[in-house]
This record gives sequence, C-alpha cells and structure tokens, in this order.
Amino acid sequence: MVFELNGVKVRWHGHATFSFEWNGGVLYTDPFVLPADPLKADVVLVTHSHYDHCDPDKIRAVSKPGARIVCPGDCREKLSSFDLVVLEPGKEAIVSGVRVAAVPAYNTNKFRAPGDVFHPKENKWNGYVFEINGTRFYHAGDTDVIPEMENLKGKVDVAMLPVGGTYTMTLQEAVEAVNIINPEYFIPMHYNHLPGLEVSEEEIRKACEGMSSQLVIMEVE
Repeated sequence: MVFELNGVKVRWHGHATFSFEWNGGVLYTDPFVLPADPLKADVVLVTHSHYDHCDPDKIRAVSKPGARIVCPGDCREKLSSFDLVVLEPGKEAIVSGVRVAAVPAYNTNKFRAPGDVFHPKENKWNGYVFEINGTRFYHAGDTDVIPEMENLKGKVDVAMLPVGGTYTMTLQEAVEAVNIINPEYFIPMHYNHLPGLEVSEEEIRKACEGMSSQLVIMEVE
C-alpha cells in the first residue's frame, strides 16, 4: 500500500521503517525491515542506537552513494563509515534539501527493571519532524506520551506513532498522543513485527473511533 500526499509516496515496510519518495528524492526512517529491492535513499533518519533502528548493514542496503545519515550522538561510532549529520533533540538541519528537526523521544513508564526504562531521556534519542513538498511528517521514534508533544500541536500533517506497547506507547497512549498533536493523518507503527508488540487492525480502528485525525492503517510492503 502506498499512501500519497502532496506528491510524496509513503510506504511502510514494517516496524519503524518507512520510505518516502518524491521528485526523484528518497528518505528512509530506521531501516530494519526491507523489501527485496529497496529504493535507494538520499537521506536516512535513525532515531536511536537499538539494533532494530540502527543497523549499519540495513542502512547501507538502502543508501545511495553519498547518502547522508541523520542520527543521535551515540550512533556515531556504530555508523562511522557513513556521512553523518548528528542531531540531538532541539536541533535541526537542512539535509539534502530536507529540513529535519530532532525532537525528544523517551520512556516515562516502560521499564526493563524498576527504575530502568528502555529509552532514557538522558540518552538524547530522537524523533524527527521533517518537511517534504510542504508536508510535515513526524516520526516519533521509540517514545511514550511526553510533555514535549504539546510543542507539535497543529504543526504536523502526518504523525507516525508507535502503538505496540512494551517498549513504547500502547495503542491507547498513542491515541492520547494523537489528540495532543492533532495531525491531519495518523499512521500507526512499531507493532506486529517483534514478539510482544501484537495489535490487530480491529483494535486500532476501535481505539481511534471519534478521533479528529484521519487514521491510515498501512499494509507492509
């Protein structure tokens, strides 16, 4: 399934991996689940250093020669062979013609052990807001509902939010985030690919009833 908006073709490949294609340009987020013959990217956005988001081999598989990789600081060593643009939350850059702003992504209530969250705020890991053809996309990364989402209210056209729980927002928490951000479109992600992240389409549709944002449930390509 291709979701197209303002000349940008969006494909979900599974988990947190999306590709965006426009006017000859290609951008990927968190390459981890890839099609057999992936489009080749000018820009790759990496949210954080976990293996299912920052995989050098997968990034290489989708990158054109000279592709630029946007990442947080703790990915620098792992991705040292690439042309990096290192951003921390609150910073932005123009990357191959795309305006990319890093925004916070962290856990408030998802713990591997008491007091030990999976995605600590102090790690300065990222979500991203990026603009293509005048459309503003928000890829939330691995996060819970956080106060900083208030800053995105009315400033995002398409929000891609995790719904699988365990490591990130649950479906119900994602709906809360959508109601805070109020994007035109909401695309669920980060579910059904790994164990413990199972969510059905029926559950998603039921949870989103009455939402002002338009729900887009994408099929994996």
